[in-house]
Amino acid sequence: MGAARDLVHDYQHIIADLALVMGSKGVFDVVVDGRTLYSKHETGRHAEHGEVLALFREHYATDVTPYER
Repeated sequence: MGAARDLVHDYQHIIADLALVMGSKGVFDVVVDGRTLYSKHETGRHAEHGEVLALFREHYATDVTPYER
């Protein structure tokens, strides 16, 4: 849930919709606009703290200032 919390906090001003979909067998995939941003199945590990947020910044928010903490 930390990844979702970080995304919503830092990019609440540009994210129109965010859904957490429960999977089975420890599935943890982050999909943005139909594109897989992170997949536990593909990497064989859970995302490290801040990893999903960094990937989002790199691929979707390079020109966006995060919401102030």
